Amino acid sequence: MLTKEDGPWDTFLRLRRSLGTGTVKKLVSCFYCLSVWVAMPFAFFLQGNSWETAVGWFALSGGAILIERLTREPFELKIEDEEPWDVAAKR
Repeated sequence: MLTKEDGPWDTFLRLRRSLGTGTVKKLVSCFYCLSVWVAMPFAFFLQGNSWETAVGWFALSGGAILIERLTREPFELKIEDEEPWDVAAKR
């Protein structure tokens, strides 16, 4: 929602625009990058030692990426009626 949607009253859109064109803007506009940083505070709610927290952090980020890929619009490949190499073969 933070990277793709405008949000209520264009809140997220205004946030992204206010960041300018720097590195922070690139991190916020990339879903994969942002999923790592959004997952970090949730990883601390996992009860375990520091190793388990670190693994949980990346597991939460990976889970978000998998959900995003499963719900993404399908890719459509459009094929033209005549391919350029077919035109040369017909002559």
